[in-house]
Amino acid sequence: MLDDKDILIVDDEPLIRDILVRKLSNSGYRPVAVENAFEALDKMRATPFPVVLSDIMMPGIDGIELLKKLRACYPDTAVVMITAVSNVSAAVEALREGAYDYLIKPFNLEEVAFSVRNTLEKRRLLLENRDYQENLEEVVQVQTAKIRDLLTAEQHKTLELNKALDEIQVTYNSTLEALSTALDYRDNETEGHSQRVVRYSLEIGKMLGLTDSEIETLVRGTLLHDIGKIGVPDSILRKPAKLTEEEWVEMRKHVEYGYRMLKDIPFLKEASLVVLHHQERYDGAGYPQGLKGNDIVIGARIFAVVDTYDSMTSDRPYRKALTDTVAREEISRCRSSQFDPAVVDTFFKIPKEEWLNIKEEVDNQFNRVRSAECGVRNY
Repeated sequence: MLDDKDILIVDDEPLIRDILVRKLSNSGYRPVAVENAFEALDKMRATPFPVVLSDIMMPGIDGIELLKKLRACYPDTAVVMITAVSNVSAAVEALREGAYDYLIKPFNLEEVAFSVRNTLEKRRLLLENRDYQENLEEVVQVQTAKIRDLLTAEQHKTLELNKALDEIQVTYNSTLEALSTALDYRDNETEGHSQRVVRYSLEIGKMLGLTDSEIETLVRGTLLHDIGKIGVPDSILRKPAKLTEEEWVEMRKHVEYGYRMLKDIPFLKEASLVVLHHQERYDGAGYPQGLKGNDIVIGARIFAVVDTYDSMTSDRPYRKALTDTVAREEISRCRSSQFDPAVVDTFFKIPKEEWLNIKEEVDNQFNRVRSAECGVRNY
């Protein structure tokens, strides 16, 4: 049985195959090389590989057609495409067809190992998320059955029932917080961002008089607003240079990826709309649907303000954090264009000391976690 160390290489150039086999072997993998798509499909029929590296330009069945066949027959296999500099458009097409990443010849061998490592990690996350969604309904049914049993028991077991319900809620919330924290850790640029915007959103939501149900939706949607970035290729998500127009098109899809991941999970259905709408603008100039005004769910309208505030007042690799005053001026300037005026007005009613205290508390919490992790590693 194959595991994550087994890599299938498909390229009609013997020299390229040899180079990739040597590099991946030295990196701890077990590569197998074939010269065309027919041999690749024979290998996959015998035992599917977790990752396939395939050239695009090949005689017979080209890389794009091979990718389509692999996606149709072996959806759990991650495919990384290899192309020449002159054929980058084919690589973009491959991403649209479901490729995880692409490499451009002549390539840096360290980039090859980096791409394979990231592809395996992304594949792992996607499979875990799929399993989580598939098993969630079963878990809920099991827990519901337990609750029904408790309801038919004697009256004095009511306290046990309430405890069971509380534990289910805590489990849901803990799972969501753990997933959000993992996303923050994955993107060092935004460490602590999700926790801060949740706290900021709560302050505004309470001031606006949202119901308990609306508050719960607000928290979950804000916490998971960027979960769709799991589906964005690392070559785009972590690209240090400016994104191309084609890459921006792919990046913007993260809101729809996130929505599709959450919309069929019963307790996250309402929160999925916050995820879908969180890049919309009050004046209709946002994406993906160009919604405006109150057509945008209230959770997303609140998020738009606090996300801007947090982004401006937090350090980024390309700049230091801006002051609270500068952030407030920008939010005021964009009132009624980017932001819901009612949300902006509520934001300014809350003393700025509240925002500074929240930021300090969350940052201190992340620093304590980081220190604890460093202590474990050093030990």
